[in-house]
Amino acid sequence: MLGGCDGFLDTVSLTKKDTSNFPVNETDAVQMVNGIYVIMNSNLSDPEEDPFFIFDIASDDRLGGGSQSNIGAQGVDRLMNSYTNWMLPCWKQRYRGIYRANFALENMDKIENWSSPDKKNQLLCEVYFLRAWYYFNLAQVFNGVPLMTATADHSETHTPRNTPDEIYAQIASDLKAAIEVAPNTKYPDCGIGHASKWVAEGMMARVWLFYTGFYKKSELPLAEGGSVSKSQVVSWLEDCIKNSGHALVSDQRNLWPYTNPYTAKDYKYDQDNNLNWESDENVESMFAVKMGNKASYDEKTIRHNRIVEFYGLRKTTEAAFPFSVQGYSNGPVCEKLWTDWAEDPDYAGDYRRTGSICDRLVEIPDYPGDKAKEVENTNLLAKKYAGCEAWNEDHTARYLSYAKYYGSENNRQTGLTQSLVWLRFADVLLMHSELTDGAVVYNGKSGMNAVRARAGLPDVAYSLEALKKERRYELCFEAIRWNDLRRWGDVDQIVKNQEGNKVLNEKYEGTYQFTNDYMQRYTETGGGFFKIPEDQVVLTEGTLEQNPGWGPGTNWAKGDLPYFKK
Repeated sequence: MLGGCDGFLDTVSLTKKDTSNFPVNETDAVQMVNGIYVIMNSNLSDPEEDPFFIFDIASDDRLGGGSQSNIGAQGVDRLMNSYTNWMLPCWKQRYRGIYRANFALENMDKIENWSSPDKKNQLLCEVYFLRAWYYFNLAQVFNGVPLMTATADHSETHTPRNTPDEIYAQIASDLKAAIEVAPNTKYPDCGIGHASKWVAEGMMARVWLFYTGFYKKSELPLAEGGSVSKSQVVSWLEDCIKNSGHALVSDQRNLWPYTNPYTAKDYKYDQDNNLNWESDENVESMFAVKMGNKASYDEKTIRHNRIVEFYGLRKTTEAAFPFSVQGYSNGPVCEKLWTDWAEDPDYAGDYRRTGSICDRLVEIPDYPGDKAKEVENTNLLAKKYAGCEAWNEDHTARYLSYAKYYGSENNRQTGLTQSLVWLRFADVLLMHSELTDGAVVYNGKSGMNAVRARAGLPDVAYSLEALKKERRYELCFEAIRWNDLRRWGDVDQIVKNQEGNKVLNEKYEGTYQFTNDYMQRYTETGGGFFKIPEDQVVLTEGTLEQNPGWGPGTNWAKGDLPYFKK
């Protein structure tokens, strides 16, 4: 039912290994843990059903977009059901990751000879963190889900849902275990691309804020009893801020690949602003899905970032340079984000606005778009996750991705190797401000004002409203805002910010419209929870109950956009 044990050892050639002789040494242990990570890449074979894409599109930062055929993004945007067994890849892959984590925890002690005690403890930290991470994804998408903490649990075919309190208690216990077992190894020695004590501390804060905010609680429960208090979360954040070795890069724009040197030499915006990419492996990136350089579309071995592919512009030409890697035009930027940012006196001169959003009519005015197919086009493109090209060495042809210079393939899909960042240090600073009402913590400033200072902005007095604005602008297009709105009780901002946006639908001008009462849908779905894959409900003969709000009349299909209705 839950996609657990199939292909557990499928990340390497282990045809002569099984559970009777694996793992037996430290190399096996590393392979075992790497197999847990690879699930994040596997889910990207179905990007419309990956939690990052879901959380990003569901917010007010983006519209669904694409063409009339891109019903996945449009369904997420409107809380409607797009496919038969919608969200099955998310469900299946996250439970595969949980199975692998359970297997690792059950078998780690088989290994007797370690290069150092820290090596075993670091791997245990990663396993606990990843199990917590996969359950957190499931809980934010589906609410209560079956809780499985042993491989034997996965053989059950009639497993009911656990309550959200039970799921979050396990998440908190796993993160606490990760924090307590992990060595105090600073970045970068803690391992680039690996979960660490610092990542677990930062993620504990995100879990605490969502759980206490959305469910109206004062503390986060632990599976073993007791709870995690606000003061404990703050102490972990301060440990991370002061001792992790992570920090803010000098210019936020240098986090994003459009500033890479091979693209920058021909991109006027980069030249005018002296931008210099600090690579995917930078001091600010704390937890990210890493990509590889070899082609594959198999769900078990996919390596490229298909979310970037889905966000790319349609029918691109050289006129779209550097954002000329062809894609599907999902996720056009909400115009209200662009105008609110420009009109806010607290953000006058904020370089992040044009650093995060490309005004197509200004930056790439000769790019005609694809008027035969683009829908909900606002002429605003999010830059953070946009495929970027680069000219070859003698400037006679363009590489289909800048990553060709870093060993990737010259391909508009498999060349998309940008990491998918789930947690960075700026978010840690902002969460600290939210939990402490703006206490000083970093370079003599509050976390919020440290992030503002990096953007060239003056200090402001702390208030929750100021914090909300800063999170909106600093973290836009990073799959955070949707769950921020949910925990703050501000989901009505989606309607206020999206309805009335000027859009182009194929060749017709119009304004963005919902096809339903969005806030009614939000209430009906228990607060924005998506449909559990139907086959999982059927297989359990009803033991696994469907989420509310997903009955008849909630399907979204090609042609359902309101702009073309007669």
